Amino acid sequence: MATLDALQTALRTGDGIDDVAADAAARTALATAAGNVERAGIDRLSLRYLDAEGRPDADDGWDAAVALTWRFKGYDSGVARREITVTMSPDGSTVSALGGDDTAAPVWLTEQLTVRRVPGALVLAGTTADVDALAIRARRASDQVETVLGSDADVVFEMPGSAKALHTALDAAPGTYDAVAAVTAPVDGSLTSDAPVHVFLNPAVYADLDPLAAQVVTTHEAVHAVTRAPVVSAPLWLVEGFADYVALRDVDLPYDRSAGQILDQVAADDVPPALPTDAQLNPTADGLGAQYEAAWLAWVVLADHAGEQAVLAFYRDVLDGAGVEEALVDRTGWTVDDLTGAWQDRLRALAGAG
Repeated sequence: MATLDALQTALRTGDGIDDVAADAAARTALATAAGNVERAGIDRLSLRYLDAEGRPDADDGWDAAVALTWRFKGYDSGVARREITVTMSPDGSTVSALGGDDTAAPVWLTEQLTVRRVPGALVLAGTTADVDALAIRARRASDQVETVLGSDADVVFEMPGSAKALHTALDAAPGTYDAVAAVTAPVDGSLTSDAPVHVFLNPAVYADLDPLAAQVVTTHEAVHAVTRAPVVSAPLWLVEGFADYVALRDVDLPYDRSAGQILDQVAADDVPPALPTDAQLNPTADGLGAQYEAAWLAWVVLADHAGEQAVLAFYRDVLDGAGVEEALVDRTGWTVDDLTGAWQDRLRALAGAG
């Protein structure tokens, strides 16, 4: 389709926007997206017509389903793929809008972004209010991850201008991530081995965090991104607890602050019967903070028992496909039941419940 070819060129180079845009609003939208492409170093950008979602003879235009691919050069090993909506003029010769209501679209396509590059991270924010602070935290997170994991961190952090834009970027149902400050996920929702994995920040929550909490969240999510945890199969207590273990490793906080919610629960109701389940660590679950603290304490107990190098090897083994029980016994000498019992004992001791 010639119009999509022209749109592709306009987004890649910034040339021909006036020719492909249906009106002033469309020119602004296309110029914004093309500017983001240039500043963020997006390449492998392509558009392919799939189907007409609305009537091609509609007086006010029609929606085309379009396959979009892109990559952040220097950060993504593979390309992201997403079906988006492109609104066309009635005769299909020009474009009037990118992205339709309630349809998936990457952040860079739909809003003005401020871009910062720091060692180990690319930061894109839909508002300039916190981008410099975020860039500093991203640099620190990269350094922390490299120190613990011994591997370079090249992480993309995306902070849309609103929680709605976050859900649009992730193709998530409204409200899914309203209660969380950040989520690390494949950019296009796929679980392929080379799917780009980015950190997405929820401005409605992240902006209200104090500086220490914001740094912990940033480092936590960087761990997920560097280890590609979202595209592997592992229990959430393992991946979430490990990310907090790295993020809190050098933070000097008393347990009543770093684990206050779970300790209050233990003091009131005794210890949980088992390590946190995936359902308990779902972003929409009640008492989510306490479950994250519980998962983190499991890693603290394990590291105290076996040492940091052993638990790092355990984590890598599981992400590489080993069974949890097998890898745990091999690297630490404990079974899951052993870990659970020691974890429960630590919780009781810290809560003063036994």
